Amino acid sequence: MNRTMVILFRNPLSLLGLLLVTLVVVLAVFADFIAPFPEHRGAVVDFVYFNKAPTARNIMGTDLVGRDLFSRIIYAYRISLILGVVVLAIAVPIGVIVGLFAGYLGGKSEFVLMRLTDVFLSIPPLVLAIAMMGVLEPTLLNAMLAVTAMWWPWYARLVYNVARSEREEGYVLAAEVIGASKYHIVFREILPNCLPAIITKMTLDMGFVIIIASSLSFLGLGVQPPTPDLGSMVAEGARYLPDSWWLTVFPGLAILIAVFGFNLIGDALREILGAEQ
Repeated sequence: MNRTMVILFRNPLSLLGLLLVTLVVVLAVFADFIAPFPEHRGAVVDFVYFNKAPTARNIMGTDLVGRDLFSRIIYAYRISLILGVVVLAIAVPIGVIVGLFAGYLGGKSEFVLMRLTDVFLSIPPLVLAIAMMGVLEPTLLNAMLAVTAMWWPWYARLVYNVARSEREEGYVLAAEVIGASKYHIVFREILPNCLPAIITKMTLDMGFVIIIASSLSFLGLGVQPPTPDLGSMVAEGARYLPDSWWLTVFPGLAILIAVFGFNLIGDALREILGAEQ
């Protein structure tokens, strides 16, 4: 624990990442209490404050129907974090299980599982998500499914490489000699050695999931209005640049802050977990 704190506090970028991620999470969780206009997350129209530049009342300005941009960005953070957590909660177990069994069992199982993984990896992630969303109705649930379908192979490949190198280690051979089951060896012996790499990648991937989800919404294939989403807000505001610059700049900065924070935390975790091994 002491070593962890030393590594964390000696690196200003790690502290900055922790601060940014904490800020994003607090804003998302307590959006109902922090947002100055919580009702503006929905289909609200206020033409008195139509497309206003930042003021003391609306610190990030208002959108084309008078809704407070700061309030909508806070609620958009909630949507982005929910999407990221759900996608990783589904994709990580699938990828980890595939990678563990392919790496440990070898033979035909390895060939079938990893060729299936390679098929998904051969398709550019955003292209696969767009193709799925072109068939499915553009809803939050379908956006989660589309992103999940493109995310599990990366964990399968990562865990496969670790499991393949670990299956010849002494502790695995010892477990085989005493008659331990394959499930015991895979989940109790090999999996713990994969956890540092998995945890680090999960932290980094939170930022990438936010980018992919925002990209889908930017193209009109993600979360639909009036639900606030960072990607759709950027797309809407881009048509009115440079006059109404705040419509695009602030949602874009919100994406940058979230992604940058998770990337910095991921780098810090890589250093911490590497030092503890």
